[in-house]
Amino acid sequence: MSESLQRRLRALPDFPDQLPVFDPARAPADPVDLFLDWLEHALAAGVLQPHAFSLATSTIGGLISSRMLILKNIDDGTWQFASTRSSRKGTELAANPHAAMNFYWASLGRQVRVVGAVTLLSAEASALDWEERPGADGRANPDWQLYALHPTEVEFWQASPDLHHIRHRYDL
Repeated sequence: MSESLQRRLRALPDFPDQLPVFDPARAPADPVDLFLDWLEHALAAGVLQPHAFSLATSTIGGLISSRMLILKNIDDGTWQFASTRSSRKGTELAANPHAAMNFYWASLGRQVRVVGAVTLLSAEASALDWEERPGADGRANPDWQLYALHPTEVEFWQASPDLHHIRHRYDL
């Protein structure tokens, strides 16, 4: 079974034949500007949920977990997301306030990785985010928390048909 699975996995295509061209020499100085450009391109290409990302957190002891979330906003240099403080990610962020986000748009062969410290946004901002959720029923959720990731590193990755993939990293 293992060899059969390995052959099947190796036979799968890695990326589509047509991929966007990315020239790091033409990248803007601010990684937010490049991210917004790539996000607009993903929207125009019909990528489903281009605002979805994997969030990786860790316990103090180094046990890592990840899950999918939705980007809420980018404001004042921070990348914002929300969750309940009592969730696994909430308790991990309380103990070790660092995280990594990873956006992946398979049909474009693109991903963006954002790493940094995480802080809590205000109770008012968190309550407003809860109220503005689709399907909100008007009931408050005092456990809901809006978080801000303050990036120390943002890396853009573009797949290339010749497998010479392009990385462009901002150290902030």
